[in-house]
Amino acid sequence: MNETLDEKMPVTSHLEELRKRLINMLIAIGLGFAACYLLKDQLFIIITKPLFDVLPEKSFMIFTGLTEAFFIYMLIAFFASIVLTSPFLLYQVWKFVSPGLYKSEKKYVAPFVIISTILFTGGILFGYFIALPPAFRFFVAFTTDSLKPMISFREYLSLALKFLLAFGLSFELPVFIFFATKIGLVSAGILKKKRKYAILLIFIAAAVLTPSPDAVSQLLMAVPLLLLYELSIFVAKLAGKKGNRES
Repeated sequence: MNETLDEKMPVTSHLEELRKRLINMLIAIGLGFAACYLLKDQLFIIITKPLFDVLPEKSFMIFTGLTEAFFIYMLIAFFASIVLTSPFLLYQVWKFVSPGLYKSEKKYVAPFVIISTILFTGGILFGYFIALPPAFRFFVAFTTDSLKPMISFREYLSLALKFLLAFGLSFELPVFIFFATKIGLVSAGILKKKRKYAILLIFIAAAVLTPSPDAVSQLLMAVPLLLLYELSIFVAKLAGKKGNRES
């Protein structure tokens, strides 16, 4: 007998489920934040390493407001907490969307959490180790004997964290396409048909999101996104076939 989707939940049930999942996520982020804030000095060294590696010796950062450093350390801890608790956060996402899946698909919670975590973390690591260093090297190259960098801690962190988060989320594209295919928003055929527009949008996004205006840095962001788009077409094809067999 063909499997069918669970009976549709009323809107109030969806809202209650969303509320439950958001509360669980906030609790996890709060606990992770407390743990990460205890390691704020070590996290500061890690997050600023791509910049200090290309700065002249004995360089330092500055903060211009009395409370600025305190809140910046809180932001570092919050970002680290998101990364630390990402498996649990993604599990909550799965629990929220799983009522719309077939019964046979709900057992894939572990692969979903593992793959999503790997993609999210991989995107952040790619940005940290591959994309950020050449971008910072480009800007620091303008240093001269009469022109020295005096970088604001707040401005640097805002730029770096937005960039890393953008990489982490963009690497989740195949997962997003999987669910978009399951609910009928896209298909492998549509993705293939719109490939040329996707390529254009990817290069525009790379130009906007990349800190450095040089072509190398933009390619470092665009190429992984192009590969992820092609992977998403394959994922959409698999998801579409799965849905057809079980409809």
